[in-house]
Amino acid sequence: MSSKIKQVIVAAGPIIIEDGRVLLNKHGEDKFWKFLGGRVESEDSNDAVMSLENACKREVKEENGFDIDIICPLKPMMVPKPNSDGVYVVLIHFLAKRLGDGKLGEDIKDSQEFNIEQLIAGKYAGEEFAPNIVPVLQSYLDLKKKGFPV
Repeated sequence: MSSKIKQVIVAAGPIIIEDGRVLLNKHGEDKFWKFLGGRVESEDSNDAVMSLENACKREVKEENGFDIDIICPLKPMMVPKPNSDGVYVVLIHFLAKRLGDGKLGEDIKDSQEFNIEQLIAGKYAGEEFAPNIVPVLQSYLDLKKKGFPV
């Protein structure tokens, strides 16, 4: 049974794919892998307009220490926040290109690249992934098969 929506949080994050592999982070408090990114904050505004792209770039810099170029938006989703009553998170995903290397932020426990095809096929036994990972990666592959320049 679904709970009534009491609060909505907006989060933005990049999907960084290189050579068929996607970069994912594991935060200190989490047992599962997530896309890079996080909550949109007031500092992401520019002349009173909230920028999802700015939030995405800021989060990557904080979490992984490198810059990115935004390529295009990907599948947005809304999911219930774990262990909350009626709190949902709107996840705005952007395909992005990594620019250089970086250093993990304090709240990131680990950062790894995973083969997309193997991840979607469930080949990473013992690893847990956030619920948005597979649908977003599948939508990326679908766009690619249709000839979109992603």
